[in-house]
Amino acid sequence: MTMTAEKQTGGGQHIMEGEDITPKKDGGVLKLVKREGTGSELPMTGDKVFVHYVGTLLDGTHFDSSRDRGDKFSFELGKGQVIKAWDIGVATMKVGELSQFVCKPEYAYGSAGSPPKIPPDATLIFEVELFEFRGEDITEDEDGGIIRRIITKGEGYSKPNEGAVVEVTVEGTCDERVFDQRELKFEIGDGDSFGLPAGLEKCIMAMEQGEEALFTIKSKYGFGNAGSEKYNIPGGATLKYKIKLTAFEKSKESWEMNTVEKLEQSSIVKEKGTQYFKEGKYKQASVQYKKIVSWLEHESGLSEEDEKKAKALRLAAHLNLAMCYLKMQEPNQALENCDKALEIDSSNEKALFRRGEALFCMKEFDSARDDFQRVVQLYPANKAAKSQVLLCHKRMKEQHEKDKRIYANMFQKFAERDSKKEAEKVKTDDKENGDEEMEVENGEKETASEAN
Repeated sequence: MTMTAEKQTGGGQHIMEGEDITPKKDGGVLKLVKREGTGSELPMTGDKVFVHYVGTLLDGTHFDSSRDRGDKFSFELGKGQVIKAWDIGVATMKVGELSQFVCKPEYAYGSAGSPPKIPPDATLIFEVELFEFRGEDITEDEDGGIIRRIITKGEGYSKPNEGAVVEVTVEGTCDERVFDQRELKFEIGDGDSFGLPAGLEKCIMAMEQGEEALFTIKSKYGFGNAGSEKYNIPGGATLKYKIKLTAFEKSKESWEMNTVEKLEQSSIVKEKGTQYFKEGKYKQASVQYKKIVSWLEHESGLSEEDEKKAKALRLAAHLNLAMCYLKMQEPNQALENCDKALEIDSSNEKALFRRGEALFCMKEFDSARDDFQRVVQLYPANKAAKSQVLLCHKRMKEQHEKDKRIYANMFQKFAERDSKKEAEKVKTDDKENGDEEMEVENGEKETASEAN
């Protein structure tokens, strides 16, 4: 539909044509393309777009211009970061396109305006040039590892949390080959059991119900350097997934449960975690144990009986988390959980032993030995701790011998360097002395010559 808008300039009027691009077709935003863009791709909801713009009132008054500032303006499309007209208009543009948008007040600043430059109920004209757009980075570190492009926006603001039960449709491709196409229902944290890459659950946790989106997942969040034999995916491969979140039921947050529910649920997930652990699914097991910590760590005002139950569950959770992290070769996390367990029970055998194992993995052999010796003192029957003490001594001796060799070589190099410097100094001194003697000899000859 083509409509017109009037622009008053001095004593005359100029008629401007434009296509009505509003979803309601109410003439609220008219678009006139001044220069066509390139390609066929349009920006999607959530994309970061980079534009230059010039804004004017109907009487021709300029009220804002990114060109005057010399910096492109960027925003996330469809997130309400700009006026409605912009979210609607820029979504219709191609890279390189230059367009004019005539925006009615209800799609701009409304009856309030934006004093002092934009009066109430003002129709605005924007000339916008689109330079580039890129997908939304949904990783915590914004390292570009997972990029989202929204095909269909979801409903509401609620998103699945860890432990939520989700219903999704997934289509995974690698080098344009579809390798996975399924409808699934599973619990967030259990994706690995369904052959899903690590980052896919991060994708789902960023989605709203009903949302359909495209995700580009780099190998760090995909199948890593190992790839996937099941799907014939090589190591280091970038994956693309189209995901639709059909429905989900959030896992209850801590504040949504009373003490009785927290204790009941903690016992349930503890058993679930133990089952995962027995199956060698250490990551999934750790997710379950972490729930116990989040539910009970700051619980206060408990009865004596409930306090005893909560303490036992928290202790078990930290001990089991330490074991999971040791299995996953993450000694720092294991150490942290052992420390938490020892805050609850300062002489706990498993906590001391596992902390020793974590320190041993970190090559802190003297500290590891101290923990293993403490276990032997408190629990003389623990043969494994005795063996570990001997192993720590062996490693410490090896480290000492290695250090001695390093330092010996270092001192030898220093000595050789000093010796070389001394030799060069002597050589230089000899040369200088030789030059002085030559000067003296020459001087004597000249004196003799003068005498003759």
